[in-house]
Amino acid sequence: MSISNLYTEHWGDYELIDAGGGRKLERWGDMITIRPELQAYFHSGLPFSEWMKMAHWEFIEKKGKKGFWKELRKGAPRSSAVHYERLQFHIELTKFKLLGLFPEQRINWDYINEKVSSEDRFLNLFAYTGAASCMARNKGADTFHVDSVKPMISWAKKNMEKSRLMNIRWVHEDALKFVVREEKRGKKYDAIIMDPPAWGLGAKGERWKLEDQIDSLLSTASGVLSERGFLILNTYSPTIESETLQELVSMYFPKRTFQVSHLNMNTKTSKKLYYGELVRIDKLNENTTDF
Repeated sequence: MSISNLYTEHWGDYELIDAGGGRKLERWGDMITIRPELQAYFHSGLPFSEWMKMAHWEFIEKKGKKGFWKELRKGAPRSSAVHYERLQFHIELTKFKLLGLFPEQRINWDYINEKVSSEDRFLNLFAYTGAASCMARNKGADTFHVDSVKPMISWAKKNMEKSRLMNIRWVHEDALKFVVREEKRGKKYDAIIMDPPAWGLGAKGERWKLEDQIDSLLSTASGVLSERGFLILNTYSPTIESETLQELVSMYFPKRTFQVSHLNMNTKTSKKLYYGELVRIDKLNENTTDF
């Protein structure tokens, strides 16, 4: 099966302005930042001197992906609000260069908005600050938000409140352990989204790498996905190739249609930035017959 390219888009409150030289220039509402970006190995569209005139903050990376934000404009805001349709997300500078939102996920928010209904049970694993959870809850779905980091759940609750939503179900637990338990209980979900980090810590501080867990994640998720349901998986790990994902999906979801794609976003200066692999697994293939 060939690997296609999918492109996620900017919107009114977010722009990928430029990228290159190992960095990217972004606008988040009224705030403009410069951040390190490994995939921006090409030359930028604009000279870096122009970036410095535009940006409020630049993240200076140190060991272990930690670092600090260098203020480029006196009195620059450290936080902002990003709106998407009727939803509102809180954006804030953090010590790990993140701001609380992965804007490339817009392509998945739109998919959720199109596919999810009030009759569905929606499961967001590695749910971070809850953008996908808010999108599903906005469609009326019974929404389960699972993350092992308590401060991220608090941030997600703030996003829910700012979006004038209620009754998202919060689960502070390791994603894989939660799904294993749900499978044992016979629980099913009509939509599952997973955007796991390349490495991370469990709820009790357990260290793990995605390359060691991807097989278990997909095999277990297959047991809780309803027949009419769909699953979305994003990976941003250089050690997990698209061909490996195709093999795993074919193994654990043999009766379903699926597509593995390279996820990209074009900058305003016409540079293409890669954002990892995107897997979409759809409902059971009606042409498949059990023997």
